[in-house]
Amino acid sequence: MKVGFIGLGNVGGKLAGSLLRNKYDLTVIDLDSSLTKNFIAKGASASNSPKELAQKADLIITCLPSPSVCSEVMESQDGVINGLSKNKIWLEMSTTDESEVKRLGELVKNKGAIPLDGPVSGGCHRAATGNISIFVGGEHEVFEKILPVLTVMGKKILYTGKLGSASVLKVITNYLASVNLVSIGEALTVAKKSGMDLKTTFEAIKISSGNSFVHETESQVILNGSYNISFTMDLVVKDIGLFNALSKKHHIPLEVSPIIFNIFKEGKKKYGSRAWSSMIVKRLEDACNINLRAEGFPSELTDNESEEKGYVI
Repeated sequence: MKVGFIGLGNVGGKLAGSLLRNKYDLTVIDLDSSLTKNFIAKGASASNSPKELAQKADLIITCLPSPSVCSEVMESQDGVINGLSKNKIWLEMSTTDESEVKRLGELVKNKGAIPLDGPVSGGCHRAATGNISIFVGGEHEVFEKILPVLTVMGKKILYTGKLGSASVLKVITNYLASVNLVSIGEALTVAKKSGMDLKTTFEAIKISSGNSFVHETESQVILNGSYNISFTMDLVVKDIGLFNALSKKHHIPLEVSPIIFNIFKEGKKKYGSRAWSSMIVKRLEDACNINLRAEGFPSELTDNESEEKGYVI
């Protein structure tokens, strides 16, 4: 199967890297030509446009920062849709809106091609080793067809049902991670002001009922001081906005989410759109004139699990 990959950023570049490492016939494109050149040097081919890439590939993957960017890549004159033909497959791996992936899915179907949504979860460091989790929505038969590709990019693969279902679950899980990150900042600040050693605090939380994936990962780069989680403020604001829009659609009177949304909007304004999302804890560091630091934590996360073929759960 020939694979085309559009979007070689923090997540996409690592997913595409797993395909290349596992000897897939891979064609890539990104607005940043240096990223494309890096893949060419490692054995990938490149296309001049998304349309050309779609014409070459059997499976076209998009992994882009926002629904508006994906719409442009898909629907422009030189976009993916104008390069599609019967039985080609489009896999949307971006974090996007359910209604938008369905809308684009209809345009894909009109070309005789098949749409799937397949967002990932688990952190960029796990994407680098093919150990990230992948949710996939769409026709089950087509999901089965591309399963060999999915099990190279991810470790735990979950089929979620109809097209758009994977995107709903991705928005929900990203929201939970954002809430957790804010609460971790508050917990570490209270510990610091209470005179607790933060390395001991980290270990206490890790073995407690208050533990989480976010604590085990993001707390480490916070305590190091790098905050480098390879995920930025603007993406969190976008993702919580998608969660809020989903709740509004279903007339759910949320209480926590609007507060978290405003916290990250403030963080984005104060530290910049491209600041690491874990820098949200600096709001409390600055307010309390403290640094949440401890010895022995890495500046960047690495996945210590060995790469292995993924499986359906």
